[in-house]
Amino acid sequence: MTGPVVVGLDGSAASVTAAWWAAREAAERHLPVVLLHSWTTQPLDVPIAQEAHNKKRYGHDVLQRTAAELLHRHGDLALTTELVSEPAAQALLSHGENAAMLVLGSRGHGSVASFLLGSISLHVLGLAQCPAVTVRAGAPAVEAGWEHPAAADRDEVVVGVQELGPDAEPLLEFAFTAAELSGTRVCAVRALPASALVTHPQALAAQQADRDREAEERTRLAAVLIPWREKFPDVPVVEHVAMGSAAQVLLAASAHSRLTVIGRRRHPSRRTWKLGPVAHAALHHVPCPVAVVPHD
Repeated sequence: MTGPVVVGLDGSAASVTAAWWAAREAAERHLPVVLLHSWTTQPLDVPIAQEAHNKKRYGHDVLQRTAAELLHRHGDLALTTELVSEPAAQALLSHGENAAMLVLGSRGHGSVASFLLGSISLHVLGLAQCPAVTVRAGAPAVEAGWEHPAAADRDEVVVGVQELGPDAEPLLEFAFTAAELSGTRVCAVRALPASALVTHPQALAAQQADRDREAEERTRLAAVLIPWREKFPDVPVVEHVAMGSAAQVLLAASAHSRLTVIGRRRHPSRRTWKLGPVAHAALHHVPCPVAVVPHD
C-alpha cells in the first residue's frame, strides 16, 4: 500500500477521532498523513461568522490544533495539512486517486455523518478509488487506545466475503494487512440464505440441507483463504459461515471487531455511486471503524 492516509477534518469530535485512528494506522504502515479541511464545507454548528476570512481562520486553527496533537502522540509521523476551497467531497475524491486510504468521521447514533451532511460521506464512500474508512465518534477502542482494557475484547478484523472469486482479493489484502499490523486475527464472514422449507415434515430435511450447504460453503471459503494464509503466515484465520441475510450475519460477527472490511463494486462511469444494503447496515450500526474497499 502506497500513498498517504488522507483525513477529512472539520473540527468535530467525529473527525478528530478519525484523525487519531488514521495517525495510528499511518504510523504502523509507515505512511504519511494529510489532514484536509475544506473551509467552504464546514459543520452547521460552527460558532463563527460566515465571512470567508473567519471560515479560513477556523479551518487553519482546526488543522494546526489537530496536527499538534497527532505529532505529540506519534513524534515521527510525516504529516501535512491542507486548507482547500473545493467542496469537501470533491477534494477527498481527488486525493483518493493516489491515496492509500481516505478516513472520515461518523457521528454514529444510527446515521452516517461527514463534514456537513451524511450525503457527503456517502458520496465519497461510493466513489473513492481507494479504501475509505469511517470512524465512529465515541468508539471506545479508538479514543481510549488499543492497549486500553476497553479494547481488550476487540481482537479481530472482520471481512465480509460475498464474492469468492477475484473480487474478494482487495478486501482480503486490506483485512490481512490490517490484522498483521495489529497482531490480531482475521474472521472471514460469509452468509447463506436460510432454506424456505420450514413446515413439517419438510423441516428436518430443510435443516439437513442447510447444514450441508453451510459445510460446503465453509470448505469453499477455506479454499479461497489458502493463499492468504500462506502470504500472512503469522495471522490467525477463522471462517464464519452462517444462515441469514448478509447484513445480519456481518453485524453479528462484528460485535467484537476492531475493524470491519466490506466491499463495493466500482461503477464504470465514476459518477454514479450506490452502496448496497450490507454497506449501509455496517456503516450505520457497526461500532468499530468500517473500511469500504472498492473492487472491479
